[in-house]
Amino acid sequence: MSGVDTRNISRDSLFLMAEVRLEGEQSEHRVKVRNLSSGGMMAEGGPSVVRGGNVSIQLRNIGWVEGVIAWVQDERFGIAFAKEIEPKLARAPVGSAEKSSPRFTRPSGIYADQSADPARLRNI
Repeated sequence: MSGVDTRNISRDSLFLMAEVRLEGEQSEHRVKVRNLSSGGMMAEGGPSVVRGGNVSIQLRNIGWVEGVIAWVQDERFGIAFAKEIEPKLARAPVGSAEKSSPRFTRPSGIYADQSADPARLRNI
């Protein structure tokens, strides 16, 4: 963990649930994600953690992310990620983006009558 202050990195305030796994444990603990940035997050609840401890957190649409406990205050704690993530993915609905089927609609200029004059059809 570096001594660089990263508090000026933009972060999204949000409310998500996530799973945290402490190093050396197989069990997972449910936490509330209060804010999220590309380099870390703030969580609330869950296990009793210690600054400097290694953790893994499972974030919606992102998967498991490795990190280190950066700070602890009461029921809240910060996690500094080992690798940057794309935080906007966690905001997207589950299964959105490339996993969903594309939605096609018929343009209003196409007529059900196949014998319609092509000159009357609207260019799209």
